Amino acid sequence: MKPVRVTTLLWMLLLVLGLGATGKGSPEEASFYYGNFPLGFSWGVGSSAYQTEGAWDQDGKGPSIWDVFTHSGKGKVLGNETADVACDGYYKVQEDIILLRELHVNHYRFSLSWPRLLPTGIRAEQVNKKGIQFYSDLIDALLSSNITPIVTLHHWDLPQLLQVKYGGWQNVSMANYFRDYANLCFEAFGDRVKHWITFSDPRAMAEKGYETGHHAPGLKLRGTGLYKAAHHIIKAHAQAWHSYNTTWRSKQQGLVGISLNCDWGEPVDISNPKDIEAAERYLQFCLGWFANPIYAGDYPQVMKDYIGRKSAEQGLEMSRLPVFSLQEKSYIKGTSDFLGLGHFTTRYITERKNPSRQGPSYQNDRDLIELVDPNWPALGSKWLYSVPWGFRRLLNFAQTQYGNPPIYVMENGASQKFHCTQLCDEWRIQYLKGYINEMLKAIKDGANIKGYTSWSLLDKFEWEKGYSDRYGFYYVEFNDRNKPRYPKASVQYYKKIIIANGFPNPREVESWYLKALETCSINNQRLAAEPLLSHMQMVTEIVVPTVCSLCVLITAVLLMLLLRRQS
Repeated sequence: MKPVRVTTLLWMLLLVLGLGATGKGSPEEASFYYGNFPLGFSWGVGSSAYQTEGAWDQDGKGPSIWDVFTHSGKGKVLGNETADVACDGYYKVQEDIILLRELHVNHYRFSLSWPRLLPTGIRAEQVNKKGIQFYSDLIDALLSSNITPIVTLHHWDLPQLLQVKYGGWQNVSMANYFRDYANLCFEAFGDRVKHWITFSDPRAMAEKGYETGHHAPGLKLRGTGLYKAAHHIIKAHAQAWHSYNTTWRSKQQGLVGISLNCDWGEPVDISNPKDIEAAERYLQFCLGWFANPIYAGDYPQVMKDYIGRKSAEQGLEMSRLPVFSLQEKSYIKGTSDFLGLGHFTTRYITERKNPSRQGPSYQNDRDLIELVDPNWPALGSKWLYSVPWGFRRLLNFAQTQYGNPPIYVMENGASQKFHCTQLCDEWRIQYLKGYINEMLKAIKDGANIKGYTSWSLLDKFEWEKGYSDRYGFYYVEFNDRNKPRYPKASVQYYKKIIIANGFPNPREVESWYLKALETCSINNQRLAAEPLLSHMQMVTEIVVPTVCSLCVLITAVLLMLLLRRQS
């Protein structure tokens, strides 16, 4: 069966599910669905080590590629910001667990810092016991609060020494070092951690780190570096999975998966086979790039065809897309106990032929163009639009493509509107309501979705965007050395969804919205008063002790003068 026929059947299936398109390819907004999620559905929130922890050089932690990237001072990050302190999460574990309890979440997804545990990146060289203790204490604190830890092994912060010595993910030896690191984590924490994610959004890590250079390590190896990095990441994932499967699974009874981010690609014209093929190609170059080897044993055929043809036209003897051996295909296939999915927005897709003479690049290899509907609600980040129906389609696509795997949504959220520091984030509430409801519809369609992780717990360091984009349920005042947290309106709304395990009825759901906005008005007053409170704190901490010391000194001098006069 040719790819176009598979694609057509898939879109016909989506149409049967009631996800039809009207007009010029604009999907019709389906009605809101009131109902409950399955019993045992897990609700959570997420974060990552580098974005929140700070303490970048404390307690034996080694440097990461992001430490070096942000310290270069070459304008790589907006405002030349760093995550040296970030949310100060390393020192605020207990405080943040109180926030998790306030949200009523069932699980907390966080990442381990590879260089905090292994300062050089290599287990045989040095293990940082203070790093082990920090994460062990965090896991214990979560479990004592009845919050399940979902732990990501690697969320972009590669140890710098592995980059310097071996070229990072350009070197196949990284798979062995990652396996050793994973085994350390399984050994240290696996008695309590039962949900492991090997890599978070490896596509962005490969593309922005080795293709565009927008992320650490900042390399621009156009059309080659990202494919080589991804190849080695997939091998590393498989090695970690097999290590767990053979050594740890029988005694620890946990699950190991990977988390892949992908936007939905919708054909501009559902009746045009070229647009349908282009949308399918978009998804395969995004989600299929990593999921297909794990679930089917090899890269998507469309990737092999397009990159191979472009490579030949560019005068290369071999495709720029690396090749798995038969043994590797067999080894990689089936290395996932669940599929982690990250999703934020949607694009319309149409075909556009990119001449090979433009040179090798990931964008040119795909032969397509991404479009947005100007009527879609825009959120804080320039690339992010609220398009809830795309979420349902992506979930159903993944379910169909990869043989009905258990799915955990690992990232989904909205950033603040531009230049807005208010806590009344009604746009995030609308985003949450729409996207979570489309996920509920996907479950009713038959998708095997086990849990949902909203992104993110706190405002935090947003990579090359610095602190300009805020995704948190809790506002962090980064200009205050104490990094205080303030709940946004979305905290109350998300908590109500979790407690109700869905959307009970229109009247109750509307009351959630009104109560959430009432609460945030009070919190806004607290936030506005913070500069005055900080000033008063400074007076208390500095001025008052100084005045008291002066009073004591003056009293002592007067006493001495009095004693002299008497003598």
